[in-house]
Amino acid sequence: MISETIGIIGGTGWLGGSIAKALLANALLPAENLLISNRSGDHPLVQHGACLVTYNQELVDRSDLVIIAVRPEHFASLNINATGKTVVSLMAGIPAQTIAAQTSASAVVRAMPNAAVEIEQSFTPWYCFGELDATRKSLVQCLFECVGTAAEVQEEGFIDYLSALSGTGPAFPALLMTALAHQAIIAGIPADIAQLAAKNVVVHSSQLLATRDAQEMIDALVAYRGVTAAALQSMTLGHFEEQIGRALQKGASVARKGLQS
Repeated sequence: MISETIGIIGGTGWLGGSIAKALLANALLPAENLLISNRSGDHPLVQHGACLVTYNQELVDRSDLVIIAVRPEHFASLNINATGKTVVSLMAGIPAQTIAAQTSASAVVRAMPNAAVEIEQSFTPWYCFGELDATRKSLVQCLFECVGTAAEVQEEGFIDYLSALSGTGPAFPALLMTALAHQAIIAGIPADIAQLAAKNVVVHSSQLLATRDAQEMIDALVAYRGVTAAALQSMTLGHFEEQIGRALQKGASVARKGLQS
């Protein structure tokens, strides 16, 4: 169990709120060690023992580790002093050095969870700026493992790239599922059947990848030289992977530019 006090600025929002709920649901820290800032003075998590404060600076003063889970454009107006504290940023596009300079934090962790935090299935890469001992790094890892899996990266630029890859969460699968359904409808398949078929491919059949190597599965299907092989070959000839690469680079570029984009 986590013994330190964790404060979440933006803990009533979707991302911060999901982490707060997971911390309590998995009993990873005493409820009284979780602080959430909310100017309205009310939030459902209070019923589970979380502490609610109305001012961000009060939350910072009472916390050992501070999570900032607000939209990037709201960061400049936070005006918090986190001298000697560890600050964990869930904001895209704002460099760790900028966060450290504005908050006076002794260490800044940039992390990028995705929408799957809602079901505790996010992958969260994180990067540390400043000195963070092994105990505190373990705390950060534990924090994000409560909503899925997590891994420390050694270069801050990786966070920007991964913002466009894992940070997009269900966006790419949703696009694929929509495209499959639309194409089936165009081919004359009834809409309800098309949508069921597409959902099975993206949501259900893809669960096989949890225990199998993706490339080995592709190689085996191509070697069979059947319907699937023909479809995969068409996608390959259509430069599918190159299109994915361009999409990721475009997203990463926006993440690097941050608030300047």
